[in-house]
Order: sequence, then C-alpha cells, then structure tokens
Amino acid sequence: MKKIYKAHILYTKEQSHFEVLENGYIAVEDGIVKGTSTNLAELKGQCSMCSKVNDQWQDVEVVDFGNCLLIPAMIDMHVHAPQVHNQGVAMDMELLPWLQNYTFPEEAKYADIHYAERMYRRFMHTQWLFGTMRSCVFGTVHTESTRLLMKLYQEAGMGALVGKVAMNRHCPDNLSEDVENTVRGYESLIEEFATPRTTTTDTSAPSAPLVRPIITPRFVPSCTPELLKACGQLAEKYQLPVQSHLSENTSEIAWVAELEPDSKSYGDAYNRYGLFGQTPTVMAHCVWSRDHELELMKQNDVMVAHCPTSNFNIASGMAPIRTFLEEGLRIGLGSDISGGHDLNMFRIMTYSIQVSKMYYQQDHNMRFLTLPEIFWIATKSAGSFFGRVGSFEPGYEFDALVIDDAVLHPDEYSLLHRLERYICVGDDRQILHRFCRGKIVAEPKM
Repeated sequence: MKKIYKAHILYTKEQSHFEVLENGYIAVEDGIVKGTSTNLAELKGQCSMCSKVNDQWQDVEVVDFGNCLLIPAMIDMHVHAPQVHNQGVAMDMELLPWLQNYTFPEEAKYADIHYAERMYRRFMHTQWLFGTMRSCVFGTVHTESTRLLMKLYQEAGMGALVGKVAMNRHCPDNLSEDVENTVRGYESLIEEFATPRTTTTDTSAPSAPLVRPIITPRFVPSCTPELLKACGQLAEKYQLPVQSHLSENTSEIAWVAELEPDSKSYGDAYNRYGLFGQTPTVMAHCVWSRDHELELMKQNDVMVAHCPTSNFNIASGMAPIRTFLEEGLRIGLGSDISGGHDLNMFRIMTYSIQVSKMYYQQDHNMRFLTLPEIFWIATKSAGSFFGRVGSFEPGYEFDALVIDDAVLHPDEYSLLHRLERYICVGDDRQILHRFCRGKIVAEPKM
C-alpha cells in the first residue's frame, strides 16, 4: 500500500543538525519510507529508484496535512508499566527504600489479571496520548500479566519490547520466582511472540514482530548467579535483546561489588553472564558508569537509556551524556516511571537538556546538549534498537506524528522554533495523528 504525505517535515539524519523540508513530501509503501522531497514530481520519480517516473506512483493519493509539522514518533527506552499507579508518588526516597516500600508492593498486585488489565490500559493510553509508538517495557514477574501487556500492545498497533521481570532474591516472597519457573514463563512468551514474520516476499519490509519479548533481569542484586546465567542462556538461545539497570545509585553499586566480588565493575557482572551486549542490550541510567565499565559498554555496543527525571527524583545523580556522545555510545531516553514522574517524552528531551546545562556549570568542557542532538538521541539513536526506526531516510519504518501547533506559534516563527516550542510547552492536544509502521494508531481502549 502506497501513500504520499505532505507537511513541514523535520527529522535528524545526523546528531548535529535537522533535515527541514518546508512543504515537503514523504512517500511510504507498506510502512517503509521510500523517499522525501519538496518536489512531488521528483519524489515520484525517486520512488522508482531510477531517473524515470514510475507509473505505479502517479495515481497515489497525496494526503495534505497543511501547515502541520511531521516528525518521527517518540520512543521510550526504559519504562516500568506496572508502576503507573505510583507515578508522582514517593519522590522523597532514594532507590533502595523506594523499591521496598512502594514499588514491590504495587507490582505484587499484578498477580491479579483484572487489576493488571485496568492499569496497563491506563498506562498505554497515556503513552498513546504523548505520541510514544515504541517502548522498552518492564512488566512484572507474572507471566500471564506480561502476556496480557504484550497482547494489549498488539491490539493497539504500538511497538514494544516487553520484559517479564526476573528476580529471586532480595525481594518480597510474592515477587520471587525460582529459575525453573522463570525460564518456563519466558519460553511460553517466546513461543507466542518471538516468531519472525514470514508472510511477505518484500526483503525491505520489517521482519521482526512489532511486539516481542526482551530478557529482563531486574538488576544484579535481585538475581542469583543461577538466575542471571539462565537469563543469559535464554538471550543467546533465542537471540533476544536484554534490558536492565546499571550504575544508577552509589549504594546499589557498592551492593553489587559485595555480591559479585570477581567482577571488575557492575557492567562486568552482567557481562560474565552473557547479558551485556552479547545480544542487543540497553541499560538504564548509567549515572556512575566510568573507566572499565565505560570501555566495556563501548566494546559491546551497549545502549544507554538516559532517565533524567528518575535520576533526580530518587537522588541518583546526573548522567554524563556529553561524555557518552563523545565516546560514541548509543543513547536513548527513558521516562522510567515511576522513578520518573512524566511519560511525555518531549518533556524528557527538555529535562535532558537541562541536566546537561547543570553539568556544564560544573565543567565548561562538558558542552550542554543542543536541540538537534537531543532530538537525534530521542528518535534515530533510540530507534536503532528496534531496527531502522526513528528517521525518515529511505528504508526506515514510518513511525510519525502529525502536529498541529497553530495555537503555540506566531506566524514569524521558523519551523525549528515551532518544533522547539512544541517540545517545551506543547501537549497531546496538538498531536493530530500517530503512525507506527505506516499505520495510523487509533486511541486505545481504556
């Protein structure tokens, strides 16, 4: 199925600058971007990948979004879906007491599938409102509630890597699951959700399911060596990605050093169990990642999920994002509710710039983030974890937002100033349409 969309198109191929197409066109076929241009005739010729106009594109409908902005959709690289009820609560605690007193009691409620459905629908509806079309999501230890969350994402047409959380120590008994049952639960989800799509002969079409499992040990302190080993074996056997937490809090790091004395760093503890880049890996926070750990992250191509609101709310610190950029690490942004208080990824961009400016006040060699840099991190860089996602370059999946920001800008604003203003002060009311893999995503049922 072919479509051509017309709007003011903005995206980032590179981290240093925006691609801006005023009154531009973007051609999409079967959910894949085929080309962009400000010249419709040129675009139709470009779609044929030769100099001649392709007859197949001559009668394709052009959908005109007028004076709206068209940008890549948002991506949340680290979020705890079952913590939605605690969003904005207990912001006066550090990480470890916060887990014990608030997070674990809430997650235990997800043994009740009816409670899980009510909360998960609320969570996903909020993601949809703010234009988040792809996510790396923590569920709970409960297999059936995790299965439900994955089915809800499928029903909505939103992309997600969803993790059944693995933990069997230093947690309440009703959230501890032995290794055998953890593996059995994972394999039932893998059998149902991890099969590649084989119904198309188009090699440019995405083959991975839109909703897939991701191996999710909560963090080293909550997993015995046997459980960490089993998680690594599952990732290797089924070639599944991995997500967890890394160097979020200084007391947590000290705890890991006690539990894993043979490891050279917190990251090395994961690495020894095959959970640190042996398959695609995203680690949240990395506030205190330095030296050996940083080198290992670079070597193993581990992605950082930067979660600025959570790092402040539970007193973890400021992650050195400029350092990560200069070291060539892949980075995405995470809301990390309910450590974080905001599911709006546009706001997370704003907070990230603010954190970098605080770093700059301490060290003027640590330049603060620019608008194109943070937009690139939030879209193309984060999207690389899902494949060719997060840009409008040819071959990328068409995940997009159509934004009618007329109420926010005077006529003399440039397109870049309009985008910046929307990021800082806009809200869900300005998002007219949300696309994931080329399909309009309707409002999910609450």
